[in-house]
Amino acid sequence: MQTDSPARREIGVFDSGVGGFTVLRELRTLIPGARLRYLADTAYAPYGPRTPDDIRARSFAISEHLVAQGASLIVIACNTATAHAIEALRARWPDLPFVGTEPGIKPAVAASRNGRIGLLATAATAASERLRALIERHAGGREVIVQGCPGVVDHIEAGDLDSAELRVLVQQHCEPLRSAGVDTALLGCTHYPLIEPLWREALGADVQLLRIETAVARRAADLWQPDAGPPTLHIDTSGDPTALHGWIEHVLGWHEPEVRRWPAPR
Repeated sequence: MQTDSPARREIGVFDSGVGGFTVLRELRTLIPGARLRYLADTAYAPYGPRTPDDIRARSFAISEHLVAQGASLIVIACNTATAHAIEALRARWPDLPFVGTEPGIKPAVAASRNGRIGLLATAATAASERLRALIERHAGGREVIVQGCPGVVDHIEAGDLDSAELRVLVQQHCEPLRSAGVDTALLGCTHYPLIEPLWREALGADVQLLRIETAVARRAADLWQPDAGPPTLHIDTSGDPTALHGWIEHVLGWHEPEVRRWPAPR
């Protein structure tokens, strides 16, 4: 199928679930005329506990779908999928731009005053070779405390952004960073900005908190070649469309997008 026709060109965006909506929200602001298609792989969320092979298999299946729908640029709005799949995806589609989502180690190093930086990430991202390479390449001898945060994404996927249980979990994950005396912390998962106030409360006012979704969207905007067609927004999910639509309305306040099941039921 041709994917470079002006009538078909879209920006495809995907994540294990709802976290990538933070990137999609930025894309809608930066490129208001773009055709956007988001796929939430909620039936397989979260990716954090899954094996690298599982994550790559899901990323390939989703990218196949986005390409078939007309994607001429794909944004991997998921740190975990970026860490384990982006190089394989680029090898499979060498002419298709892929924009990944990765913790901004270099800007964190520049922002830190005391040279101690914390990274809050999924278990899979925390254990990935790609993250270790980023730290080795950009940390410049600074101390980077990597904290895996199991359980947080599950709460966010369920629409729980402020429960007592989640607050306790966030406090527990932030304790190693506080004990290490970090002055800068990175939110290393696109889900995490959706509960930014909880991270800020747990880390304290003296710790500066860095987010990544705006930088990802800006990179996609730089690569995007606008066309004359009207803007569109399509949302697909491997999970329950009704539940996802309710989450979108409740958390983002978006009422207009229809949510469709992928693959479509036969």
